[in-house]
Formats: sequence, C-alpha cells, structure tokens
Amino acid sequence: MTDPSYRGQILVFTTPLIGNYGVPLNKTAIDDKDVGVVLESDKIQCSAVVVADVAEKFSHHSAVESLSSWCARNGVPGITGVDTRAITTLLRDQGTTLGRLAVGPDASLASPSAEEYWDPTTENLVAQASTKAPFELNPTGDVKIAVLDFGAKANILRALVRRGAAVTVLPWNYDFNQICDRYDGLFLSNGPGDPNHCMDAAMHLRRTMQEWDKPIFGICMGHQVIGMAAGMEAYRMMFGNRGHNQPVLALASAGSIKAGRVYVTSQNHQYALKLEDPFPAGWEPFFINCNDSSVEGIKSTAESGKKVWGVQFHPESAGGPLDTIEMFTDFLAECRAHKLQLNIPRAQPMDAAKVAPGLAHEIPQRVAVAA
Repeated sequence: MTDPSYRGQILVFTTPLIGNYGVPLNKTAIDDKDVGVVLESDKIQCSAVVVADVAEKFSHHSAVESLSSWCARNGVPGITGVDTRAITTLLRDQGTTLGRLAVGPDASLASPSAEEYWDPTTENLVAQASTKAPFELNPTGDVKIAVLDFGAKANILRALVRRGAAVTVLPWNYDFNQICDRYDGLFLSNGPGDPNHCMDAAMHLRRTMQEWDKPIFGICMGHQVIGMAAGMEAYRMMFGNRGHNQPVLALASAGSIKAGRVYVTSQNHQYALKLEDPFPAGWEPFFINCNDSSVEGIKSTAESGKKVWGVQFHPESAGGPLDTIEMFTDFLAECRAHKLQLNIPRAQPMDAAKVAPGLAHEIPQRVAVAA
C-alpha cells in the first residue's frame, strides 16, 4: 500500500484476512542501515483498498494502529465484506479494469458511463511520485551512486546504503549527464503508470549510455526506460504481472545470475518491453517470464563494452522472494571495480551551487518519498 508503484490503483487483496498485524510507526533512523521509514514510503500510495475480511484487532508487537484507522487517517477509502475471489476472477477474465467503490445507496445507482471513470494511466504518475529535489543518503559510503527516482521504494535505497553506497536521489527527469563525472554508477528505480510519459528521461539516458562507460542498473520502470533509451518499445499488457511468485528464466549470465536457471521473483507491472528479433545492436535479452514469455530483463552485450542491466522484477522485495537480491551486490561490485580500475578519487558531495540552472537545491539527508 505504500509502494509508489501502486499510485492511483484500487488494490484488491486476495488473502482472506487483512490487518491482523496492524500498522507500525513508520519512522527509522537515517544512516548506513536505514533510510527514514519502515515501509516503502511515508504514506499510503494506492487510491483505495478492497478486502474480504478486515481485522480490527491487531497483534504485532510493533503495531501502533489498525489498518482501518490508518486508512481513515490518510483519507484512503476501503471496503470489506466483499468476495474478492469473484473480483479476482473478473480481473483474470478481462484484465486490469477501471472501477469505483460504492456502498449503501450509491451501490444501487446505475454505473457511471465509461467516460466518467478516471484513468490514472493518462497522467504522468511518475512526476507525482518522484522526489522534487535532490537529496543524499549515507554520504560517507565508499562508492557514489546516483538514483533516478521514478517512484522509488525505500527498500531499494536501503539495499544500496546497506551495501556501503553513498546515494544521491534525483528527480525522474533530471539530466544526469550534467553531473555524471561525480558518480561511480547510475541506478533507475521503479515507478507507477505508463513509461511512455518518461520519454524525457529516456532521451537523457540514451546520451548517458552513449558517452558514459560506468555501470547502470534499472528495475521495473527503470528497466523500461533503459529499454526505450536503447530503441525498444514499451506496451501495456492485458493482465500485467503481480505477486511474489513470478518465475523468470535467465537467458544470460552476469554476476550472481546464471544462464539457464529459473529465479522466483516479486513483480508489480502493467507495462513491459516488446520482445524484438533481432534485439537492438549492443543488447541482448537477460530474462524471460516462464508463464507468459514477456521480457523480464535486458543487458548490454560484452561486445558493446558497456555495463548496463535492466530487470522487470524487484530483486529487493522486502516480502520476498530473495532469489535475485545479490544483483545489488553485483551492481556495486562492478561500480567499485570500475572505480578502482580508473583510480578515480571518490567524488565530493554535490554542490548545490553547481547544479544545472533551474535545479539548484539544498540536498538534505532524508528518504525518498512522494511529495
């Protein structure tokens, strides 16, 4: 519910009972272990919640309030006593569907016309979810990583700082090319909505990949932006892939990933990159979904001389599985190896006065959250 990738969506939970754990105090330290929040952002990101049975009494030792009181305090509507199995069957038949919550007298009224429904995909949800100003985390880390924030989960940032990285989080459309010489690697995060709204970021990234030879890693929306920058096309899937048990087949080896092995992954995406034959020059497929054969990852070829990877799934998924979590370790190992090879001194913290005109900001140390 706090994952920015779910911004604008009504979530239907298939687990019969929701809320028995309760909701914890959503604050942590900001250091080399944590990034300011326990959950994936500082607020509920989805538009509404549908559950079969909500637990009013919670039992987890860290909980401070119930799910229903948390939703009420954040102005997020929810409904219970609903057969979510029937809704799931409907969605599996016709794909992701626009909908509304209706209770009491409203439920007996005629359904609105198709034109009256709000379609969140028509809006640039990434611009809403992304940070509005750059900020830093763990500035004393031994390797400098820039993160383009398309709606980053806190656990992505946590995965980087816990592996010793100094992280600078940038707005989604920030022109990284103006400051790229200060960093040892570039990371592109997850995010909500249609990736075609992020064409500005893809064009900036195309130049980065042409002129910059340091490692680049993207997940989910970041993976799609990498693909678009490489010349591939993103399309809207009928069903999308969501859940914690999506199997993907590795088609190539890289770091801890071994070709021919099936990895179980966590996913949440409605869009994907089109499978092309041949692939764009300098690129090859990295993963493919074992259920629907959709593209789950791409990577630069060895012949290209680049170190760029993109995966559709979430290696860092806090709820598991963690089959691919070491991809973060692989990415930072490549960044450190490249830095050592070139013997480049660690870049100094970004000077706000030297940021490109129109983007000069004080860079506080805080967690990436939606504005």
